[in-house]
Amino acid sequence: MKATTSFLKRRSFLKTGALAGAPCVIPARLLGSKSPSNTITLGFIGMGGQGTGRNLGTFLHEKDCRALAVCDVKTPHARRAKDKVDKQYKNSDCTVHRDFREVIARDDLDAIVISTPDHWHVPMSLMALRAGKDVFSEKPSLTIVEGRALATEVARRKAIFQWGIEDRSLVKYHRLAGWARSGAIGDLEEIHVSLAHKKALPKDKPTAVPEDLDWNLWLGPAPFRPYEASITGPQNWRNITDYSGGSLTDWGAHLVDTAQIGAGMDASGPIEVSGSSRELEAGKWQSNAPTNYTLEYTYANGVKMFVKDAGVDIRFVGSKGWVKCSGWNGTWKASDEKIFKIKEFGREARFWPRPDIEHRDFLDSMKSRKPTAYHPEAGHRLFSALHLGHIAIHTGKKVTWDPVKESFGDPELVKNFIYRRESRDWASA
Repeated sequence: MKATTSFLKRRSFLKTGALAGAPCVIPARLLGSKSPSNTITLGFIGMGGQGTGRNLGTFLHEKDCRALAVCDVKTPHARRAKDKVDKQYKNSDCTVHRDFREVIARDDLDAIVISTPDHWHVPMSLMALRAGKDVFSEKPSLTIVEGRALATEVARRKAIFQWGIEDRSLVKYHRLAGWARSGAIGDLEEIHVSLAHKKALPKDKPTAVPEDLDWNLWLGPAPFRPYEASITGPQNWRNITDYSGGSLTDWGAHLVDTAQIGAGMDASGPIEVSGSSRELEAGKWQSNAPTNYTLEYTYANGVKMFVKDAGVDIRFVGSKGWVKCSGWNGTWKASDEKIFKIKEFGREARFWPRPDIEHRDFLDSMKSRKPTAYHPEAGHRLFSALHLGHIAIHTGKKVTWDPVKESFGDPELVKNFIYRRESRDWASA
């Protein structure tokens, strides 16, 4: 599969915007050094709950970085974020933007932090990379092709990129994957993953666009549609495939990552995927992302993974027992709880080191220029598995995949697969 960047040919607003004014803080990259004594300067795009609460909130408490700009298409979100920055720094230097291009164009920023809906992750990341910035972006990508294009661009520019996923730094999931891949339950045979179920979004009526929202910029690379207030509600856009992939790509980006690490397949991917979902009643719903789905994945090492949306849970089953985590970052359980006490498994070479929280890991990687825990290739392999699940559900056929060549066993299946995403292909010829 050849990567393509044709999806970047968007409506005219994607042209580079003008520079914005900024406070005089010398960014680390302009000093020609990434030493700990230099301040890493950050611009933030997307100031909803995740952008302001987790990402901005976490970076604000790191002493070697500085937030200089916040941006959101919803003006109240950006102003709320600025208030948080000003309160932390006890000044009013942070600038507010509605157009993300102004932030990317600033030459006083070392890195861009992206916390937008999914359809903007890769286009914004590529624009920031091409402006010479390192990037921290929320997960996931929207398509397989986008993910490959991003990984290729980061490698070509020798940039630092981090997907915003925390699981590899969480003890519960780090240990769970470690027990599975280090032999604590014998030879791994099956993985059972349950993801949070998302309620369908009912149809809504178009209304006038609020004055404090730039609807055109919110849509961005997605097809145009009249404004409907319900779409931009918290997480509602995740139900619509123009902007996201439902719980499969949202929650799947967490638990399926742990699953693939436990299977030793985190740098590879499945070879076969099949699945189905319940069809929603026609004409009643905005939602078109899969719901009430079941998926079966097969990996080259013989491990099977079964995925459904019925609450958060992950269980590894081996020839000598099983281990699981019930609930999000919840409770460990095992066929024999003595597994939890076997210290030598924690010293196994396959029990790789647990990284710092993803924000700290990103800053440290910017200084060392070493890959992050969730570098673009790691994210691409994870998201590809999830996108393959979408294809299997929507075609109703078994999908065969070569994770080495990143190609489909039946190109015609994908070629005939119609999916409403403007200028985007699941695979290129």
